[in-house]
Formats: sequence, C-alpha cells, structure tokens
Amino acid sequence: MDYLKAFLVGGLICALVQILMEKTKLMPGRIMVLLVVTGAVISFFGWYEPFVEFAGAGASVPLLGFGHNLMKGVKEAVDEQGFLGVFAGGFKAGAVGTAAALIFGYLASLIFRPKMKK
Repeated sequence: MDYLKAFLVGGLICALVQILMEKTKLMPGRIMVLLVVTGAVISFFGWYEPFVEFAGAGASVPLLGFGHNLMKGVKEAVDEQGFLGVFAGGFKAGAVGTAAALIFGYLASLIFRPKMKK
C-alpha cells in the first residue's frame, strides 16, 4: 500500500507540474523554483512531515522534498547559531544532494557524450 500511495502522490505532483508547463508560459526553471519554494513554505508551517508520513517517497523525492530539506536545515542552524543560521543552514542541508547531482551529471556526460542543441 505504501508503494501505491507514493506512486499516486508523486504522479499527482508530476501531473500538476506537466499541466503548469503546458497551460502557462512559465519556463521549466521557474516551475522548479516554484516547487522548491512551495516545499519550503509547507515545511515552515509544519505540514510537510505529516505529508511525508502519508505519501512516503512520493512526497520526499520530488523538488518539494528539496525545499523541505533546505527549510529543515535552516531551522536547525538558526537554533544552533542564531541569525547567521539563516544563511548557513540551507547550504549545509543541501550540500550532499547538490554535490551528488553535480558528480553524477558529470559522470553521465563522460559516458554518454552529450551534444549541444542546434
């Protein structure tokens, strides 16, 4: 049942994003930023943890989860460092995911030889 909920919630998020891409003039980069900010806002209000408990990976894997991860890092850093944690927390929380994306993207480019669009 957990797999089904994760699939349905993740699929619903992806379907909503696809509708945004097709029915609006928003560029994909702006939609990605919208998803990250939405995840951070939902996390700020404390609604993201119950959402993850319900949906599992369907809620934690998409870009909403990255926004939640950033917000969680900022909250922890503010508790430890005070105001300066606002600036340091997001970097510390998002460093592993960002580094992994860069490393695996580079490795994929070595294997598959990407070409520039004409």
